Amino acid sequence: MLIAFHKPYGFLSQFTPEPGSRWGTLASFGFPPRVYPIGRLDADSEGLLLLSDEPAWNARLLQPSKGHVREYWALVERVPTPESLRTLSQGVVLGGQRTLPCKARKLEPQPTLPPRDPPVRVRKTVEDCWISLELVEGKYHQVRKMTAFIGHPTLRLVRVRIGALELEPLSRGAWRELDARERDLVAGKCSP
Repeated sequence: MLIAFHKPYGFLSQFTPEPGSRWGTLASFGFPPRVYPIGRLDADSEGLLLLSDEPAWNARLLQPSKGHVREYWALVERVPTPESLRTLSQGVVLGGQRTLPCKARKLEPQPTLPPRDPPVRVRKTVEDCWISLELVEGKYHQVRKMTAFIGHPTLRLVRVRIGALELEPLSRGAWRELDARERDLVAGKCSP
């Protein structure tokens, strides 16, 4: 079984609560027994999360050597220059290690996503901008650290695609089991 889930802000990518944590867990969403998340989204991130009871998906999707793309949309402070986006694309050094090359671009036109609850902090004197990052690796807080590296802190982070499977049309907090065609989209066997 392979499940696509639109994880909302404020929930951990796990079923058991952490002592003293203010975040909710996946137990709130009525998943079938024995499924577990493939990879993670931080509690303060949103978007497409896959769950499965099939261990083979872990190796297939999470090993950077497999080149499996995940696309994130990051709302960042200020508008990055083309040079800053090129720096992200080439990989940056985080914690003494260089990230793998990726695709980084400004989203044109800028998307209109439903508001987050709680809302993102707005500063009237500082413009913000949505960018896309397509990564094949997923280090701890990688997107947030990469945008901070180029001087554009992430205000909101949404994973919109895994392989060729897109988050839309799942609404926030909704999930569904994937059919054979959608499983192929995740695995990269066909295009959308």
